[in-house]
Amino acid sequence: MLRTIAELEAQAGAKPAAIDLKVIDHLDGHARRWLRASPLAFAAFSDAQRIDVTIAGDKPGFAAALDENRLLLPRSAMDDPAQARQGCGVGLLFLVPGIGETLRINGSVANADGETLVIAVQECYLHCAKALLRSDFWQPAQLASDGVAGFLQSSRFMALATADTVLNTDLSPRGDPAGLLALSYEGGIRFADRPGNRRTDSLRNMLERPHASALLIVPGHAQVVHVQGMVSISADLRLRQPFTVRGKLPKLVTSIASSSAELRDSNALARALPWVAISPPADIDPAAIFAAHVKLHKARGMGALVAKGLVSIPSLMRKSLDADYKRNLY
Repeated sequence: MLRTIAELEAQAGAKPAAIDLKVIDHLDGHARRWLRASPLAFAAFSDAQRIDVTIAGDKPGFAAALDENRLLLPRSAMDDPAQARQGCGVGLLFLVPGIGETLRINGSVANADGETLVIAVQECYLHCAKALLRSDFWQPAQLASDGVAGFLQSSRFMALATADTVLNTDLSPRGDPAGLLALSYEGGIRFADRPGNRRTDSLRNMLERPHASALLIVPGHAQVVHVQGMVSISADLRLRQPFTVRGKLPKLVTSIASSSAELRDSNALARALPWVAISPPADIDPAAIFAAHVKLHKARGMGALVAKGLVSIPSLMRKSLDADYKRNLY
């Protein structure tokens, strides 16, 4: 079991400093346009005692910028609004139908009074498409069978909520083919850590504060499986082998010790209808957003970053329809 950042980096690699170059500290025009087109968000909330995760969804634009530094999130759009309390850390992941990238917004609950939460924005950035591509998120699926076991077997997407001890909160997307996203074991579930945007925020959080909450999704269904509990991260080959895809082993496996996995209805998913209209808006260009955020960060030239392979470029994610690119997802 991994216990330190040094052990994590020895197995998964260090977090490149350039990763943070695409992170801005406010809601720019691109982020606001994304919010206007988004009918669905996954939300993580943390305080000193708990780390929770829920779904928010309604008509596109249900969440909106109050100004550059504050986001409005209606309680009525959330499956479990009670999770959001004054001062909680917040991690949000906004999806736009048909687009592989996601918009991540992190911060804290500045005001929990009334029917609309005010989120103080600390980070805003575009997230790479690999989790949605691996899960084939925009293609609805059939359930293998009824109940929790059948749902877990069919699940292809996970929203993983973690936080550190000062409430920096992360909502990390995970995706894999059905049957390989999460495997049950006596006492909980296990899931693999695949190559992604190389931020490793959730892994670092779990080393500092070994607790997580997760929602598992079967695309096309308005139900979720919720799992919450203590976590451990392992590089044990015996745990990694069952998650082999296309002959490639994941570098790490995380276990969530939970006495029960609960199957829940999601009114937010039912309202959002994310799988009904999946043609992406013509005026949202992930590559342009990425470039604009790097420029806002006053980073060095994007060409240098690409040459060094330090960041995921959304325009390259459009090669997802190309077989050669798909072979590199793992």
